[in-house]
Amino acid sequence: MPTPAILPELIQAALRTIEENAEEVGALDRALGDGDHLTNLQRGLKALIDQGAELAKLGDWSEALQKIGKTVLSTVGGASGSLYGTLFISLGKALRGQELTLINIAHAFSQAVEAVKQRGKTKVGEKTLVDTLEPAACALLAAAHAHASPSQAADQVKQAAICGMEATRGMLATKGRASYLAERSLGIPDAGARTAQLMLCAIADTLVSIPNATLGCRPAHPTSE
Repeated sequence: MPTPAILPELIQAALRTIEENAEEVGALDRALGDGDHLTNLQRGLKALIDQGAELAKLGDWSEALQKIGKTVLSTVGGASGSLYGTLFISLGKALRGQELTLINIAHAFSQAVEAVKQRGKTKVGEKTLVDTLEPAACALLAAAHAHASPSQAADQVKQAAICGMEATRGMLATKGRASYLAERSLGIPDAGARTAQLMLCAIADTLVSIPNATLGCRPAHPTSE
């Protein structure tokens, strides 16, 4: 079963994809937001990088994820800090005492996304990171119930995240500064939805690529790749 020792590699993957797409993300946020989403996110990810060795030594996923959430809450400004902090703290609590199987991870992630929705008082269709997170959570749950292999589940989560993010192009913004733009927000994807999609895809790819990282997440009846 994978341990939190893989967390530094996952965090590095998340930061790498944000920095590789920094110009695009910054432009999206300047168009619809306050222009600080990118720097806030980078600051939080770099704080987690600094904690990498400490996180890797933790033997319990619940403890590690809740520690990540608390760090995010204290280092990432704006709505993103509150929402991502809630996501990881809720995910950690949902996994407390649970075996790290695909179905347990899927249920825990779904619960964490619900907590984000409650915290942000938002739902799918309001042009936020929830438009990425909820489809990804639904895809992971469906893959787990279908006894998909980890690589198949990763592919399904990535595709759902991309589709959810792309759907924000056609949505009117209803939250934050972007809500004042009304129809002018149409045609532009939400920066928060985009960064959520980038990080989910990077983490999914990295999990599948790390030897034995998904060993404990094998389905009860593996399907062919």
